[in-house]
Amino acid sequence: MSAATTRGRTARTARTPAPDRLCAEAVDLARAAAEEAAAPGIVGEHVAVVSEGDRVVTHYFECEDPGYRGWRWAVTVARASRAKNVTLDETVLLPGSDALLAPEWVPWSERLRPGDMGPGDLLPTEADDLRLEPGYTGADEPLPNAPATDELADLVDVEDAELTTRPDPAARGSIAAVAEELGMRRARVLSRYGLHSAADRWDEEFGPKTPMAQAAPASCVSCAFLVPLAGSLRQAFGVCANEFGPADGHVVSLSYGCGGHSEAAVMPKPPAAVPHRLDTVRVDEYPLHDSASPGDLGHA
Repeated sequence: MSAATTRGRTARTARTPAPDRLCAEAVDLARAAAEEAAAPGIVGEHVAVVSEGDRVVTHYFECEDPGYRGWRWAVTVARASRAKNVTLDETVLLPGSDALLAPEWVPWSERLRPGDMGPGDLLPTEADDLRLEPGYTGADEPLPNAPATDELADLVDVEDAELTTRPDPAARGSIAAVAEELGMRRARVLSRYGLHSAADRWDEEFGPKTPMAQAAPASCVSCAFLVPLAGSLRQAFGVCANEFGPADGHVVSLSYGCGGHSEAAVMPKPPAAVPHRLDTVRVDEYPLHDSASPGDLGHA
């Protein structure tokens, strides 16, 4: 057998069979099934017949519902081998090629955007959130038989006793305060990935590549309105405290800048007052009569 003959037989085998005659003629049965599933007046004209297999046919009817423009009622009918009775298989509303479809469903965790949270909203975090890591793993704990274990246990007992008697468990200088400052009292702390993600966001909004920073006379690193952050972020970020600046109250990169830089422009000193050409304060005396004597006038 030649290869061409083999390919021809394979193509005929995979080809969908022609619609069964009895199933194709069961339009009334299919319409009745569609009208039973739909509201009155929703099922429109019969538009197509599609063969689904041997003695299995699907009838398509237009959907007249205004909210489902382009959708079609699909009613599948079938009959058994050597049987003349056509039976109903299923009825379903399916979208057509130009149907109005709802957008693809996106999980809430991917739909959430900064600023979406409101008062009373709760934002849960996953247990394996890459932005977080355990605040205390116990990796630095000494071995059970280590000499320092008993000393640490005594310190813990003393601290627990202080916590039960003091109203303020995080008094300044206590072990609890130091642990809280280091993040050991939190179940999870910001991971390196979380720090880098936050730094990228802040740098994109208030960083050196923004148009404001490009036109600034100087960067924030030399501005008196910059409040440095604590920890490792102190090396690259701070908080702007200039109420007239565009980033007031925001975390800004040390390379960011704006026209509100504290040293960008110094207010000029007011010019000294120019003296009046005429002294309007002093009283000038002017004689009402000529001081010359009458004899002098006659002699002249």
